[in-house]
Amino acid sequence: MTQFTFKKKERLKSRKTIGRLFAGGQSFGMYPLRLVFLKEEEPKSGTPVEFGVSVPKRSFKSAVARNRLKRKVREAWRLNKHQLYQRLAGKPWQYAFMVIYVAKEDLTYEVIEKAMQAMIRWFIKKNVPPHANPPEGPRPLS
Repeated sequence: MTQFTFKKKERLKSRKTIGRLFAGGQSFGMYPLRLVFLKEEEPKSGTPVEFGVSVPKRSFKSAVARNRLKRKVREAWRLNKHQLYQRLAGKPWQYAFMVIYVAKEDLTYEVIEKAMQAMIRWFIKKNVPPHANPPEGPRPLS
């Protein structure tokens, strides 16, 4: 059974990690979101991904508007992260994700969720190696 939760240990909080993320991470965008990510060889939290959200004050002056958008993005992540977690299960590394809301207007949750789903699919396609299916039966000797 899939747990659709967003626990405290999954949150990206470390200033050092965030600094490394923006200094040396990779990024791509799926409007209205932009993902900045960094692969870390030494997992710290025991989860496949540490996740954070940013909504620029320049675009949304009101804290109420920024917080509402952050809630929408976190909810879209919470309901769709299981696709990524299934592919990263058992891997010896961890990713740090920062999602930045880049649109200048408050878009609906449906638009944000579609972008999150597309972003997760693209990330899996480009950055996560496919599952290695061992061949059935005995392996040949080399």
